[in-house]
Amino acid sequence: MSRLSVASSVNPLNPLLTNDKAVNSMRHRVIWRMPKKPYLSAPIKTDKMPPGIPFIVGNEAAERFTFYGLRAILVIFMTQYLMDRSGQKAPLSDSEATEAMHIFLFGVYFFPFLGAILSDAFLGKYKTILSLSAVYCFGPLILALDHTRLGLSAGLWLIVIGSGGIKPCVSAHVGDQFGATNQHLIPRAFSWFYFSVNFGSTFSMAITPVLLKTQGPAWAFGLPAVLMVLATIVFWSGRYRFIHIPPGGMNFVRETFSVAGLRSLRNVLSIFVFIPFFWALFDQTASRWVLQGEKMQSFELFGHKVLAAQMQTLNPVFVLLLIPLFSYVLYPGVSKFFPMTPLRKIGVGFFVVTTSFL
Repeated sequence: MSRLSVASSVNPLNPLLTNDKAVNSMRHRVIWRMPKKPYLSAPIKTDKMPPGIPFIVGNEAAERFTFYGLRAILVIFMTQYLMDRSGQKAPLSDSEATEAMHIFLFGVYFFPFLGAILSDAFLGKYKTILSLSAVYCFGPLILALDHTRLGLSAGLWLIVIGSGGIKPCVSAHVGDQFGATNQHLIPRAFSWFYFSVNFGSTFSMAITPVLLKTQGPAWAFGLPAVLMVLATIVFWSGRYRFIHIPPGGMNFVRETFSVAGLRSLRNVLSIFVFIPFFWALFDQTASRWVLQGEKMQSFELFGHKVLAAQMQTLNPVFVLLLIPLFSYVLYPGVSKFFPMTPLRKIGVGFFVVTTSFL
């Protein structure tokens, strides 16, 4: 082919394309069939933090902003802002709102059982988190757009389903990132992970009640919807930094529900059987205690009237203050005389929590 004929075949609008359909078609097929960048399947050898951890921590902070922002205002929304199809206010009673709130929370903590099976048997943690995060995004979006009982039910069910895929996988996904050379950093990574949980929830519990009171439900639920989309994007951005552990398939299901597997689950449940009593009391902070606070006299902090729903902010604030103290001062100091293993921390924690509740 002459130099003139080559030049004449170039598309002036896009030099990468030619006017030759056969050549363009072949180029498109080559580009389409180019292999994708492979995911990491084993931890990299390093004594530093795995590169995927910041993406998980960032995702968790944004997702927790969404969940706790919704949780903080849900009872107030149901008892003061809920509407019927004609646009007239049709709020729930305090008892109905409390019941609806705890059914929602029950779903949030029950569906992870199904999400764990979906992850470990069929999709793997990354695909489960990503796909059900997308489902999660539509939950607060519907709540922001539809303030009827139908919108409330649809929005909360989508959040329950989405949360069922995220909750059982994210913490385990953190552990998957570590290998033999940096496993000593796991406790510190989980400290930052839990820090991000409370960092996100602190701001959401402080902001969303104000948005609900001043701007209405559309803004109060819309901001968490935006943050959930951001959380999903952050998580997707780390796909080539994560370690992807493949699902176990039906072998996992058979082993889990075998006699030996069920016996192991029974042994674990003997420890965690007490946790529902804790949550049954603690989750009143999002229902009955908020409704009680609405009937009580408020007070001002830094010239701002503190809303009843904002009182929940104290919990994550104290956690944010205590995590650095425990991780960098208390635990290292105690470990010099009495090694503080994870199980010992849990055991001591049980006694401290029980005493405080009494």
